[in-house]
Amino acid sequence: MSGCELIFNDFINEEYFRLGFVWKGAVPKAGQFFMIKPRRSSVFWGRPISVANWQPGRVSFLIAKRGKGTQELAAMKSGEEAELIGPLGNAWEDFLPPEKSDKPIALIGGGIGLAPLYALLYDNPRYDFDLYAGFKKGFRNDDEEHALLDAAVFKALNVIVASEDGKTGHKGCIPDFLEPETFAAVCACGPEPMLKAVAEKCKKAGVPCFVSMERRMACGVGACLGCTVKTISGNRRCCADGPVFNADEVVFDE
Repeated sequence: MSGCELIFNDFINEEYFRLGFVWKGAVPKAGQFFMIKPRRSSVFWGRPISVANWQPGRVSFLIAKRGKGTQELAAMKSGEEAELIGPLGNAWEDFLPPEKSDKPIALIGGGIGLAPLYALLYDNPRYDFDLYAGFKKGFRNDDEEHALLDAAVFKALNVIVASEDGKTGHKGCIPDFLEPETFAAVCACGPEPMLKAVAEKCKKAGVPCFVSMERRMACGVGACLGCTVKTISGNRRCCADGPVFNADEVVFDE
């Protein structure tokens, strides 16, 4: 679908912002993504953005300002239109156990990797979740932290926050605080070194681990073969075969 009207553009800080669009298409699932670009854009391809939340008639995204494409999204004003193609890819529920366990599921997000995990918090009330949120730099003030994390506090059993500089939450990296054996499964999204560390801890503990991978994408539907993820079964397409994979099958870069 194209020509979706922007309802809001809320900045959390200089790096993170939220976009909400009118959406009357297929209902997205947690873990899926859209290819998005403003109607007036200087980039040819949309940018792959994970769904952060969905409500009837509206879909919203949590985005980090990085390159030209996301900078154009950050500059959008309410009432403007963007092209949205999606929902695309697979979903967390394709991997999670069908029955609720007596143990919660750990959600581990590094930076903007929190977005598809927020969608899972909102989308799957049958599970209990603990949320781990990790950042390179701590927030400058409580308002920034509350804007990003408060909604999760009401949905997760426990919220554990860490920053590498120690300004927010625990000092260090999220894998340092994870005890996989206390969980039924682990879902993670974020920088690949973090995903690798989490996957290794889960494998040693014998706990299922599922990861949402990030790659540069062009078409978003598997035609261009430009978003390769290495697996033990060969190369897979992040957009069409993922973005969620069983961590045991992913060959992480050294």
